[in-house]
Amino acid sequence: MHCPFCNADDTKVMDSRLAAEGAQVRRRRQCAACGERFTTFEVCEVVMPRIIKSSGRIEPYDQSKLRRSIALPLQKRPISADEIEASISRIEQALRKTGEREVTSKVLGEIVMSALKSLDDVAYVRFASVYRDFQDISEFRAELDKINLPKQGEGL
Repeated sequence: MHCPFCNADDTKVMDSRLAAEGAQVRRRRQCAACGERFTTFEVCEVVMPRIIKSSGRIEPYDQSKLRRSIALPLQKRPISADEIEASISRIEQALRKTGEREVTSKVLGEIVMSALKSLDDVAYVRFASVYRDFQDISEFRAELDKINLPKQGEGL
């Protein structure tokens, strides 16, 4: 590992610990030449399946696109950044577990909905309303009934 301060290649690991629910190794390093300390994160590089869009176009998996898709319904919800990162890791793990080189966007959407449902009901309904393209309130109600939320006028 090259030092980001002086570019020397002799660095020493001072501390290592797991991060992101064990998906990463966080290492605290010190440069032998200049003495500066810095942190690195080590992750296992795996090939993610490509995504087959509904139009038939095939795209490489894009984590930043997934992150944006999850962040939008989670806006102003009491979910920590660590919980979001853990959820993204679980979604990626579920994608890898399919064992397929290519996965449809529908499969990915269902995995995301499942992850959001276990994370936050409101975010789940927000995502589902866009993903499933709800056209009227009855479709919202049907989705709400699936997660057992009280109907309007009922007590919490």
